[in-house]
Amino acid sequence: SSGINAEYGGVPLRRVDQAYVIATSTKVELPAMPESLTDALFKRKAKPTKNEKEMFVENTTEEPKISAEKIALQKEVDALVVPAVKKVDMLQSYLRSRFTLTKGQFPHEMKF
Repeated sequence: SSGINAEYGGVPLRRVDQAYVIATSTKVELPAMPESLTDALFKRKAKPTKNEKEMFVENTTEEPKISAEKIALQKEVDALVVPAVKKVDMLQSYLRSRFTLTKGQFPHEMKF
């Protein structure tokens, strides 16, 4: 899971697929995370199934809102992670920078 605030790339607290993550040799000592940070928090709610009559009716449901619990948990995790990031030399600027590859560069051949 990932969860660094807008100060470092704007990544909200959510599960991130490994295909979008590049492993590095950088180590960050993190304190214990809150007990409420579990896999169940990241599970999506099941969408209700539609019967034939409802299938052709326009969808009038609103977009899902972020719960107050998740907002509070994001702030709690940020308060733990940000000081740990600040302790590692140059990690702040590394996380703020945009990662790009140019022609002939391969991430599996790079050393981070």
